Amino acid sequence: MAVKVGMVSLGCSKNRVDGEMMLYTLKEKGFEPVKDVVYSDVAIVNTCGFIEDAKQESIDEILELVRLKKEGVIRAIIVTGCLAERYQSEVMKELYEVDAVVGIGGNKEIAGVINEVLEKKKVELYPPKNELPLCGERIRSTPFYYTYLKIAEGCDNNCTYCAIPLIRGHFRSRPMDDIIREAEELSEKGVKEFIVIAQDTSRYGEDLCGKSLLPELLRNLCAVEKLQYIRVLYCYPERITDELIEVFRTEPKILKYIDIPMQHCNSGVLKRMNRKGSRQSLTALVKKLRDTIPGIVIRTTLMTGFPGETEEEFTELSEFVEEVQFDRMGCFAYSLEEDTPAAKMKDQIDEDVKRHRQEMIMQQQGRIMTEINRKYIGKTIGVICEGLDRHSGCYFGRSAGDAPEVDGKVLFITKGKKPRIGDVVRVAITDSLEYDLMGILNDITQ
Repeated sequence: MAVKVGMVSLGCSKNRVDGEMMLYTLKEKGFEPVKDVVYSDVAIVNTCGFIEDAKQESIDEILELVRLKKEGVIRAIIVTGCLAERYQSEVMKELYEVDAVVGIGGNKEIAGVINEVLEKKKVELYPPKNELPLCGERIRSTPFYYTYLKIAEGCDNNCTYCAIPLIRGHFRSRPMDDIIREAEELSEKGVKEFIVIAQDTSRYGEDLCGKSLLPELLRNLCAVEKLQYIRVLYCYPERITDELIEVFRTEPKILKYIDIPMQHCNSGVLKRMNRKGSRQSLTALVKKLRDTIPGIVIRTTLMTGFPGETEEEFTELSEFVEEVQFDRMGCFAYSLEEDTPAAKMKDQIDEDVKRHRQEMIMQQQGRIMTEINRKYIGKTIGVICEGLDRHSGCYFGRSAGDAPEVDGKVLFITKGKKPRIGDVVRVAITDSLEYDLMGILNDITQ
């Protein structure tokens, strides 16, 4: 009987793709992947180690598996991902019930690691980071109608607050031919929405030829016959060129949605972050995008409480949010990460102040979103159906302006034909909430 392996994958979508590739490797080696770790012999925690909250979530998940192991539900625990790479032997030392700790460069050796832990051996494996595979088959963990398409690994931006270069290594672009091949294969299998990801998608190709190849990659993806929708995440503002904007404007398969992590608007704070730009340049970029691509949805991520952030600098950030009126936004309190330049900076901000500023920005964005959503009332929009809440009888899904897991939902009822999960439908919007829309099914288009 095949050994059953379950995985809990935490953190970002890039880490999820790594986990999916590990599961495929295990299946090819004769193991049986299962969806719920409760039904597994060996449980893998594919951890996140980006910020303090994510690290705590990873530790809590490991401790839950330790409980299951003590109860005899599972036989072994393996820790992979960013926490394993960053803290290495410390994980085994602090969590001695763990059977193996595998750095990201060891993902391709996961089958051998499982065989060893089943022989009651303790395993620690930390090959070089650049041995993490960029290409390979995977067992997708997303619903059948969308998938993440990882186009690069690592990062060379060296933002002073960020540990990703320490954890993931230098930026490495995936070969374009391999990306296109995967898109062709998955679109043949019914995947409708491809979400392009990397730590910095706009940097794609710079390590290969000295310039961004993202516009070329997107055009080539649009040429894949059965591929329907492309969503692009993580474009850095200073690398959004006229060529890239033109691709967004002219290619109908590219959703009019762009994720631009800005972090702040004050030039002094940005300089301390080792980020480029200013309030003026960022405001101008948003205006240019909206003028050139009517109806584009712009998402950003901001940070409060970076070392030395004064009340005046925070006020400027708040004014910037009010001026720009982002369509989608997330805001995080600065997390001090050891071994990063920002951790050694003077004038660290009190934790309560950081959190309070974060809450203020999110409350402000909530008011902005409420007003934005009210403008949809009376309009009919396209929605991909994601499920049915049987308790309320209400279906839910996402519009083109909503990315999975980070943005809002469209809730709708039907008065006739019932949609299936994955159907693209038309919904007449009748009401709005702070982050979600509500409506009635008008038509099923796909």
